[in-house]
Amino acid sequence: MPDASAPPAGNDATAHSVSSPEGEIEIGRLSKVFGAGATAFRALDGVSLAIRRGEFFTLLGPSGCGKTTLLRLIAGFEQPSSGTLRIGGQEVAGLGPNRRPVNTVFQNYALFPHMSVADNIGFGLRMLGRRRAEVQSATAEMLRLVRMEELADRRPGEISGGQQQRVALARALAPRPRVLLLDEPLSALDLKLRKEMQSELKRLQAETGITFVFVTHDQEEALTMSDRIAVMNAGRILQTGSPEEIYNHPADRFVADFIGDTNFLEVELLEVAAAGARIRLPGGAALPANLPAGPAPAAGSCVTVVIRPEHARLADADGALAGTVERSVFFGTDTHVHLRLDDGSSFTLRRQNSAAAGPAPDPGSRVGIALAEGALQLLRN
Repeated sequence: MPDASAPPAGNDATAHSVSSPEGEIEIGRLSKVFGAGATAFRALDGVSLAIRRGEFFTLLGPSGCGKTTLLRLIAGFEQPSSGTLRIGGQEVAGLGPNRRPVNTVFQNYALFPHMSVADNIGFGLRMLGRRRAEVQSATAEMLRLVRMEELADRRPGEISGGQQQRVALARALAPRPRVLLLDEPLSALDLKLRKEMQSELKRLQAETGITFVFVTHDQEEALTMSDRIAVMNAGRILQTGSPEEIYNHPADRFVADFIGDTNFLEVELLEVAAAGARIRLPGGAALPANLPAGPAPAAGSCVTVVIRPEHARLADADGALAGTVERSVFFGTDTHVHLRLDDGSSFTLRRQNSAAAGPAPDPGSRVGIALAEGALQLLRN
């Protein structure tokens, strides 16, 4: 297996510095099929995508959705069954990893245990035949970038998991590739360290200006780190957009359910206009709703709307919705109140814990639910 984060041979830092056109990675109808005949498995199904130069782009989805396969195709560890793949305007489908201007960091950092931190960072540059002075200068710069100057002489076994992660990143960044690919590199870290490394990765990407393509199944990682996200399932991209767009305006039920906590309600679509839709809630209230992209469903049809828990609050029993409290769950900064609506639907709202908020309602309490302006998002069928 190739070294997980060492630069591929022939990856010239000067030739591949970030000076490409706006479209850093351009993917057209890319497919990957493993096997043949009755046992063939289509891991990617006609994926098209454009990743911009210098952005932090995340491929997000459940296990088996195709995100790691797509990353391996970009890296050159796999070759596509069909489609096009360009990096910096150059078609790279068919080229091996050593002929692509990318580096990859995997879950396994693959550091050399007998080498010091500094020697690990400089390894790829030495393999590229760089001059000793250049290797030393680049290594010193990377040590400063990942804030590990004082640990330069230690070996990997003498530093923490988070520090090993920084060394792997520094080694991958040292040759200044056009693109850095990261395949769930934080999954082995504990929660506190993972959150620290999320901030660290975002800082490194901003300071270097290198295009980062990050693979994860963790929605929080994707939302907090990314400039844009592509949500994947069953080998396809379902929606691409900023974290705010993906969260607040999910394209379909899968995206809405996968990203964050979500309430789904079946409602009647009363009318559709350019400015949005108007729907009737199960309790009879008629309210405006945001329309999804694409063709709108016909008025009079039954449709699904999404309401995020933080966009609802407890109110008098004559609120937009009404129901009975089943339980309240304390989460420190907030409390999740789980209710059963009058039509039998389940509903969760989120209350910030503060002195002004008062105690959570008791199980069995009859309550109303008020909705924030713009809380209702219509889903595409």
